[in-house]
Amino acid sequence: MSDLALLSLPIMAATVGWFTNWLAIKMSFYPVQFIGVGILGWQGVIPRKAEKMAHICIDRTLQQFGDLNSVYNKLEPQRIAEQVISQVTPRLDEYIDEVMYEIQPVLWDNLPLFVKNRIYQWAREQLPSRVEELVEDFGDDLDELVDLKALLSRELEKHPDLMNRIFQQAGAVELQSVINRGAIIGGILGAALIPLWIRFPEPWLLPVGGFAIGFLTNWVAITLIFAPLRPRRILFWKVQGLFLRRQPEISDVWARLVADELITVEKVADAMLNGRHGDRTRAIIQKHLRPLLDNSVVMKLTAQVTVGMTGYTELKKAMNQKAVLATKDVFSDPAFNRERAPIVAEVLSGQMRALGPSEFQDILRPAFREEELQLMIVGGIFGALAGLVQFVSLVHLSF
Repeated sequence: MSDLALLSLPIMAATVGWFTNWLAIKMSFYPVQFIGVGILGWQGVIPRKAEKMAHICIDRTLQQFGDLNSVYNKLEPQRIAEQVISQVTPRLDEYIDEVMYEIQPVLWDNLPLFVKNRIYQWAREQLPSRVEELVEDFGDDLDELVDLKALLSRELEKHPDLMNRIFQQAGAVELQSVINRGAIIGGILGAALIPLWIRFPEPWLLPVGGFAIGFLTNWVAITLIFAPLRPRRILFWKVQGLFLRRQPEISDVWARLVADELITVEKVADAMLNGRHGDRTRAIIQKHLRPLLDNSVVMKLTAQVTVGMTGYTELKKAMNQKAVLATKDVFSDPAFNRERAPIVAEVLSGQMRALGPSEFQDILRPAFREEELQLMIVGGIFGALAGLVQFVSLVHLSF
C-alpha cells in the first residue's frame, strides 16, 4: 500500500473528529422543536432540557440570595409605587366613570357635577397611600403569590431557544474550540490506526476504528465542556472545563436574558394575577381599595343612595376588577420593564457568579449526562461509515 494511501488515514480521521464534534454541538442545540415520530426523532438537548436547567438555576440562585421577596426589595418598592401612581392618576377619573357606567349609567349621568368632582378629588388624594400600602403588602407575600417555576415553564414553552442563546452567546469561542480539537484528536487516533492497518489489514478494522474515533471525539467534546472541575496545570497549559472557565460571562448572559425575557415586572405581575394564587392577589387588591369607598362619607352615601346597598357591593367588585385591569396596563409599560430589568439581572448574575464550580456544573451537566451516550453513539456511527468508505477507497487504490 502506498504512503499516500496510508497518509489518508489520519486525514480522514481528523475530518471525522471535526465533523462528529461539530455534529454533537449542533445536536445539542437543534432542532429547537422535536422532529420525528414517537421515539424516532430528535430535539436539541438544550431546548429539551431548558426547563429543567432553568429550574435548577433559579433554585440555586434564589437559595443563595434568599427568596423572591428579597429580589423584590432590590427592585425598590417605592419606585414601583411611583410607577403605579404616575400611570393610574391621569386615568383615574376615566376608571371611575367606567365603573359607574357599568353599574348605574343613568344615575351616574344625572349625578351633579360637583358631586362627581368631589369623588374624583377624594380618589386622587387617597390613591398614593393606598398604592404604597398595596405595594408593601405584595412585597411581604410575593414569594407565596408567584409560582416562579410555573412562570418559567410557561415562558420557556414560548421561548424554547432561550437556553440556546445563553450557551451560544456566552460560549461561542469555546464551542468552536471543541470542534477544532475534535480534528486534532481524530488525527492523532487516525495516526494510531496506521500500524494496526499495516499489521492487520482486515475489512472490519477501519469501520471499527472509525466508530471508536467518532465515539471518543464526541466523548472528549462533551467532557471538555465540564471537566476538569477546577483549574489544573498540565505542562505549560492551565486547563478547566470550558464552560466552568466562563462562569462569570455565562452568569451575566443568563441573568440578562432571564431579566429581559422571563422574570420581567410585567410577567411577574401577570403570574400574580392569573396564576394559581390569583384569588389571593385579588383579595389583597380589594383590601386596599375598599377604604377608597368606605372612608369617604360623600362617596359612600352617594354610592348607597344611587345604587343601593346591593349595588354598593357590586360597585366594590367592579372597582376591584378595574384595578386588576389597570395593574396589567401599568406593568406592561416597556420603558419601566427595561428600567427594572438590570436590577433583576444584577441579583441573578451575582448569585450565579458566587456558586462553586460543582454547584455551577450541576446546573448544566445533568441535562447533557442524560443524552451524551446518544450523542457519542451517533458520532460513532458516522465514524464507522467514514471508516467503511475509507476501506473501500484503500482497497480500490491498492487494486
